[in-house]
Amino acid sequence: MSEKPADWTTGAEAIVYQRCAACGAMQYFHRSFCASCGSPDPEPKQASGAGTVYATSLVCRAATPETRAHVPYNIVLVDTEEGFRMMGHGDNELAIGDKVTARFVPFAGRSVPYFEKV
Repeated sequence: MSEKPADWTTGAEAIVYQRCAACGAMQYFHRSFCASCGSPDPEPKQASGAGTVYATSLVCRAATPETRAHVPYNIVLVDTEEGFRMMGHGDNELAIGDKVTARFVPFAGRSVPYFEKV
């Protein structure tokens, strides 16, 4: 089984997805198998950070004391250029269909993907 490469969930400034060599399917959450065909060890790839906004949700009420300083903040679903969908933070003015690119910003004690309009 392949090890998960460093990405933003482990403190690195990278978005990592997997591509199955057997069927070509892509998946964002790291697994030891392809969720589409069951083939073992899908290949890790680093995403470019480019994509298109699929949905946005402006958070106006803090869920935890650590997020209070960030309110209001925008949670976005992004269809990445590579073909998978992921959730991240983004500019409050983002709208569905906007072309975006990711950078990494501190949020509640950790670095998270943050999408900005291109």
